[in-house]
Amino acid sequence: MVDNYRLLIGGQWVSSPVQASIVNPYDDTVVASVPVADRELVDRALQAASDAAREMAALPAHQRYDILMNAARLVEARKEELAVSITRESGKTIRASRQEIERSIFTLRLSAEEAGRIGGEEVRLDRVPGSENRLGFTWREPVGVVACITPFNSPLNLIIHKAGPAIAAGNAVVVKPSPQAPLTGLMLGEILLEAGLPPRALNIVYGGAEVGRQIVTDPRVQFIAFTGSARVGREIASTAGFKKLMLELGSNAGVYVHRDVSIEKVVPRLVQGAFATTGQACISTQRVYVHRDVYEPLLHRFLQAVDRLVVGDPMNPETDIGPMIDKSAAQRVESWVNEAHARGARIAFGGRREGAVVWPTVLVDVQPDMKVVCEEVFGPVVSFIPVGSVEEGVERINDSPYGLQAGVFTEDINVAFRAAKALKVGGVIVNDSSKYRADNMPFGGVKGSGMGRESPAECVRRMTEQKVVVLNLD
Repeated sequence: MVDNYRLLIGGQWVSSPVQASIVNPYDDTVVASVPVADRELVDRALQAASDAAREMAALPAHQRYDILMNAARLVEARKEELAVSITRESGKTIRASRQEIERSIFTLRLSAEEAGRIGGEEVRLDRVPGSENRLGFTWREPVGVVACITPFNSPLNLIIHKAGPAIAAGNAVVVKPSPQAPLTGLMLGEILLEAGLPPRALNIVYGGAEVGRQIVTDPRVQFIAFTGSARVGREIASTAGFKKLMLELGSNAGVYVHRDVSIEKVVPRLVQGAFATTGQACISTQRVYVHRDVYEPLLHRFLQAVDRLVVGDPMNPETDIGPMIDKSAAQRVESWVNEAHARGARIAFGGRREGAVVWPTVLVDVQPDMKVVCEEVFGPVVSFIPVGSVEEGVERINDSPYGLQAGVFTEDINVAFRAAKALKVGGVIVNDSSKYRADNMPFGGVKGSGMGRESPAECVRRMTEQKVVVLNLD
């Protein structure tokens, strides 16, 4: 049974002559048909958002709060339906999809709370001679239209991380979900309309790079929130013009394991960090630098744990590793592993592919210039590398064009703080893998991993403009 979806434009569900098929990456079945937006439909969406910007700016904070809280309740009421949708379109395991729904509910609630926290502050102008009788203060106003461009690996929560704060701040929104996994985002459109959002304030269009470029370069857009590859992020930054940007890009996240750790505690967190969501997360642990004193026993226990992972049908609640997003992605990962192996790396576990499914793969004896080390694998592949000290581990982690998050395992608070200070990343996770993220923490990176920080509080601040008002009391 193929579901037929429509695009949300100006409060109406519309179609187009060109349809795209959304394919389940595990079994290659077509699960849905989605209209592809042409230039006219994208223009209509942008104009609807532009027309709605004034209405959204005038919407009281308590109404924006109610809309987002209503949406959280509606997501909760439909959480199994939404989880199944995520798994069908992206291949994410059903357990991980259910976890994403719970996170999405929390993110909506966080966004709702921020609607009532928007405020300004007094500016003490009497610090300046001659301004003793002037009163200064600031308030914040919405930027206008926020464009949200999101990837496949978290097709609901990453939209909410952008659209939720945008709505909380009083903005209108245009969403372009992933071409590979748009269905759950379109379902979110239904939910937000039912929750009471003004009809033109949310527009959802589907398409590829052409649609994205039209949105990014359009002058009616004031803010672009993007999660995706560094390549596309650089293109957005170079073509967006005079717009505010929040870019959450890629990484090849590293973890340092000190010699004082409890191996039993470290191994489960490293397994989760490397292989949850089939390694298709920008903060997935890709490089593990282990102090030589514990390298062999840690690697041995890690391989034992990986051998227990269940690979297969993502709809099976027992499955740990499902498919990658498509065969092309899986073939790329396979080719990188084979290339590393041909250059001398040893495949300690895995190295197997069937269709879009790549078995969890552990590499040793790698070199710094191998793609599996220096570029973003974005798949279930992790490399173990021995080092002699925390300084060497930090230096090796920093030897990257990326800087999103890193992990440090140690029982020594001094080692933890030395590493945290020296690591050139946006977030340092102590005694957990690089993949840890809470939805209320300011998440983002440095270097090639982007700009800005993503959390409801941070986004609301960035999605508003500060205005100063001065009263002359003479």
